[in-house]
Amino acid sequence: MSLITDLQWRYATKKMNGSKVSQEKIDTILEAIQLAPSSFGLQPYTVFVIEDAATKAKLLPASYNQSQITDCSHLIVFAAWNNLTAENVDTFIADIAAKRNMPLEALNDYKGYISSSIAYLTEEQKAVWNAKQAYIAFGIGLAAAAEARVDATPMEGFVPAQYNEILGLTEQGLNATVVMAVGYRDQQDWLAPLPKVRRDKELLFKHI
Repeated sequence: MSLITDLQWRYATKKMNGSKVSQEKIDTILEAIQLAPSSFGLQPYTVFVIEDAATKAKLLPASYNQSQITDCSHLIVFAAWNNLTAENVDTFIADIAAKRNMPLEALNDYKGYISSSIAYLTEEQKAVWNAKQAYIAFGIGLAAAAEARVDATPMEGFVPAQYNEILGLTEQGLNATVVMAVGYRDQQDWLAPLPKVRRDKELLFKHI
């Protein structure tokens, strides 16, 4: 199937039936998330894959009691780093050197470019930048789920501070940014049979 067909099929599922998604399909979605582009390739976020029913139940009130939280197969939480440090850059450069079998010295210019690009950013600006990178991976994950014919609900309707507390994110230097509930649509989901509504191309796109 084509990407367009996959995206026409998907929708923001409002009610899931509790069925489990196979590990093979979950692994495919996670690999797509891993392969998603990010600025410099830094991937300044951590992705939590929650299958434990008790943890999902704790997160339900922090998600305005939206049923997808507990009815989904897996809850994927994208947590952006709160900061971006010289140590993070060092770790990234060392990983490149190891995986590409290159001497560290060969990457000095690239390291300097990254470091100088983020040096002028405040901690708040870095947090916002990191969150934007997480959203890129999030979008790739939605598309991968659609290709696998797995329903995925994009969710911003939650209280990040409560997620941070329940999942212990703050002490890890992380902030819950966006959530994807993954599972299968319930046949009684009112939104499923409705036509997809998007802005007309003539209004959305401006060709110059």
